[in-house]
Order: sequence, then C-alpha cells, then structure tokens
Amino acid sequence: MIASKSPTEIATATSSAPKWATLVATFFGAGRLRPGPGTWGSLAAGLLWWLLASQLSPSARLPVVLVSIVAVTAIGIPAATLEARGCAKKDPPHVVIDEVAGQLVTLIACPILWKPLLCGFILFRAFDIVKPPPIRSLEKLPEGIGIVVDDLGAGIYGWIFLQALLHFHLLGG
Repeated sequence: MIASKSPTEIATATSSAPKWATLVATFFGAGRLRPGPGTWGSLAAGLLWWLLASQLSPSARLPVVLVSIVAVTAIGIPAATLEARGCAKKDPPHVVIDEVAGQLVTLIACPILWKPLLCGFILFRAFDIVKPPPIRSLEKLPEGIGIVVDDLGAGIYGWIFLQALLHFHLLGG
C-alpha cells in the first residue's frame, strides 16, 4: 500500500523554512503540482476568486479583491523570503504566492463570467512568462520582494489588457 502525504507534508518537503511560510509560499501545496507550478498557482487563485466573488454582491467585489491583494502581498513577501532561504534558491519554482497576488491584480473589476476570467488567466500567465519591461528588472529586488513584485507588475499588464478587451466588448456577451 502506498502511503499518501498530507498537504502539509507535500508543501514542506525539502525546505527548512517554517511550516507556515512554506504553506503560504506554495499556496497550500499548489506550487508542488507539476508541470508548471506557476500555472497551477494562478489557476488556484482564479478559481478561488471566482468561488468567492460569485457569493459577493457586485459592489463588494472591488473592495474584497483589493484587500485580498494587499493581504496576499503582505503575507506572501515574508513567506516567499523564508521559503527561498529555506531551500537556498533565489526564486524557487514551487513558490507561487506571487502568482496568486498577480492573478488577483489582473482580475480587479473583472466580471464573474467564464470568458473574462479565462482571458484574465491567460493574459496574466503570458505577461508573467514573457516579463516585458520593466517587470524583469523587478525580479532583481531583494528576496521575497523581488519574487512577489514582478508578478504584481505582470498582473498590472494583464489588468490593463483585460480592461481594454472588456471596454471594447471584444470578449463577447
């Protein structure tokens, strides 16, 4: 019989960081999924936002997503710092809290409909992978700040493009 590992055991494998930091940095283990841990982190963030936002009144969505971004960033930077130190890597691929923050930025004021949400997901991933200027230079910031802030930049690019698509009604009705 194969013993299965709990999310805590999966999230804390190969790191000397405090467990809370590893759980946050990996977004409760999403960063351990393969292939493409960043994509899994973004997908988890988008799905959780869709579930939460669909339960909120439209007027409550904007303040909730903004507070969520601030909270994820404020907790994510120290968690990413500790996890990077704990596994001795500058930007470990299993750290995906940065994708969570960036994906939420892209989804600011996004209608809770499948086409805009999917488009926001794709746009964020594209900008996170390509890293147009000045995003790449943001990675050079120290430790968790560099890990998280470059994804916030990709999120801003994604948000601008998504809002333009929505403004010009290019996502259908």
